[in-house]
Amino acid sequence: MNMKSNISPIIWFAILLGLFGFYACSISPVAENAKVVKLASGFAFTEGPAADKHGNVYFTDQPNNKIHIWTTDGKLETFHENSGRANGLYFDHDGNLLSCSDMDNQLWSISDDKSHKALVLDYEGKRLNGPNDLWVRPDGGIYFTDPLYVRPYWTRNPEMEQDGEHVYFLSSDRETLIRVADDLVKPNGIIGTPDGKKLYVADIGANKTYVYDINPDGSLTNKKLFAEMGSDGMTIDSKGNVYLTGNGVTIFDPAGKQIGHIQIDEPWTANVCFGGKEGKTLFITASASLFSLEMNVKGVR
Repeated sequence: MNMKSNISPIIWFAILLGLFGFYACSISPVAENAKVVKLASGFAFTEGPAADKHGNVYFTDQPNNKIHIWTTDGKLETFHENSGRANGLYFDHDGNLLSCSDMDNQLWSISDDKSHKALVLDYEGKRLNGPNDLWVRPDGGIYFTDPLYVRPYWTRNPEMEQDGEHVYFLSSDRETLIRVADDLVKPNGIIGTPDGKKLYVADIGANKTYVYDINPDGSLTNKKLFAEMGSDGMTIDSKGNVYLTGNGVTIFDPAGKQIGHIQIDEPWTANVCFGGKEGKTLFITASASLFSLEMNVKGVR
């Protein structure tokens, strides 16, 4: 009996579509036969990678108070030698480098000529704990996390002035700073979707990552558990996969299912971003080194 003749074209189309979807989802984000490459080492502690519009990757060596660049030509350069102890970095829409500079617990904007402007000095007249990681949404507003990590280079009183460790939003006109999440233990990594509708926040203190809906005024709603894993830094690719760090890099699909893990030969993997000329190279800051890995997917800028 010819079974195919008893199945309608619509059903066959649905079956083929399902098979195609399964195949597409099963493709690894990591390029075939790609290996993790150590690009540079000898730093005190690397953090905060961020790619400019050309694909050059800026990253910090916080204990040494420097920002370095790994260029698209494969060269290591020093961009800034007094970065306010920069941690997390992100480029705004005008090409300025935003920096979580926690020497004085501030958020900086650094221009090409290396001059800086402090965008955030405090919250309601009280010193922040130490801005750690940040993300710029499509309209230019900035979300950043503010955990407390007492630094050995602080000369001030290290006691917390805020009433906890929270997440904040700075409006695109840089006039309004609001607290948008105050129920986390220690928020750290943060990243949003390119459409500006979802925000992922890693609570490294609770070892969980959450996803929120973003409102036009910057506030957050509909908090949901995304993964039973915390993270230091994090990024997202063009397919909506989310990359968490700590023990190497762990990749989750948009539904929160783990789809991959990248082992890194360093004690701690701090942060990650996409860069390179094609935007398909994953750059990983881990302890004393900077690594790269070629991918099947692009990052989002």
